[in-house]
Amino acid sequence: MSSLTVATPEQMNALGALIAGQLGAGDIVALNGELGAGKATLTRGLGEALGIRGTVTSPTFVLARTHPRLGGGAPLVHVDAYRLGDAAELDDLDIDFEGSIVVVEWAAGMLDAVADAWLQVDIRRPVGGEETEEGVEPREVRITGHGDRWSDVRFDGNMLA
Repeated sequence: MSSLTVATPEQMNALGALIAGQLGAGDIVALNGELGAGKATLTRGLGEALGIRGTVTSPTFVLARTHPRLGGGAPLVHVDAYRLGDAAELDDLDIDFEGSIVVVEWAAGMLDAVADAWLQVDIRRPVGGEETEEGVEPREVRITGHGDRWSDVRFDGNMLA
């Protein structure tokens, strides 16, 4: 497990890029955090680093959006599980988990039935945290690996500088 403080949206984007460097087909990233915590910002950084076509946009109304990569390779599938009731509904989306890199927002309790391993990213923003003239309040990020694939993963906040 890694715990780090992410001070700015640019650092959250950089964390996404850092995570992207560890990903390949069959990998799943589970994102948890309240509205405005930085889940989409992290996913945009991840998508940019993977070289997806276009930009990451929220899949809120379509539940899952596939982003092909410009240079080929496993596409990025971005899932918003907020409106899903359980893992069975996630499975019903018929996502190619083995051939894609899958990011699931609002993933708490959704992956046990569909995956053996995933990287979990929990983002906490301060209570009442909001943007001010001075910027955005820092987020506390905890990254936890689940399964053999992620048992030794570690991230260091100094990597975001």
